[in-house]
Amino acid sequence: MEILQAIILGIIEGFTEFLPISSTGHLIVAADVMNYKDTAEIFTVVVQMGAIAAVIWFYRHKLLQLALGGLRGDSGSRKFLLNWALATTPALIVGYLLKDVLDVYAVALTVGITLILGGIAILIIEKYNRAPAPPKVGDKLDKLTQKQAIAVGCYQIVALIPGVSRSGATIMGGLLSGLDRVTATAFSFYLSIPIIVLAGSYQLISGRNELDTVAGGGLALIVGVISAFITALVAIKWLLKYVSSHDFKGFAYYRIIVGIIILIAVV
Repeated sequence: MEILQAIILGIIEGFTEFLPISSTGHLIVAADVMNYKDTAEIFTVVVQMGAIAAVIWFYRHKLLQLALGGLRGDSGSRKFLLNWALATTPALIVGYLLKDVLDVYAVALTVGITLILGGIAILIIEKYNRAPAPPKVGDKLDKLTQKQAIAVGCYQIVALIPGVSRSGATIMGGLLSGLDRVTATAFSFYLSIPIIVLAGSYQLISGRNELDTVAGGGLALIVGVISAFITALVAIKWLLKYVSSHDFKGFAYYRIIVGIIILIAVV
């Protein structure tokens, strides 16, 4: 039963990690509903690595090109790598400094409230912000400026609050910074790699003596990561296609409805 629960949670993580609906929030609520034991929050963080592995696999050729280009002194590659670092740093610093404080609010009540508030924010942004038209093919990450990268990185700080959604904050932040939907979504994918890999590694190292607090132990972590990887690949491909011709209002309504249901259940 514990292994089945881990697979279900992995599937939830994979499908929700890159959608602006908060994967962490869904994991917190789902784990509570299934009474899945993860007192040290190791599973919740580590299972996200499966989704990140999917991003790395999806962008493997581009990532290799960037790495080689950076080593060779290619200006375009170094520009993007710098922007990537600038956008990642704010959330890393704030997340490290406020980790203990934020952990206190990793509960269903917080998730319900932030899902609703985030949904309202998305509706407001979609109504009043006029994002540039997406390119017909690919993205415009090569046109990303340092100012835009820093701005998106600052928006990512808000996502440290459980239920806000890292992808939601960075995508909406990208739109507010002048990026089109496809480019904002693609940059959000890239930003997920360092922030979640570092957070997951830190959680594994600091909580290595508490692995037995995870229901199902190491096997549960493995199957959770694998199921998250498979479902995340599907979600990534679907979302990039979806945002090329749709806005995010549907996700906003979903957040509000789910948030209300959670509040009714816990209050």
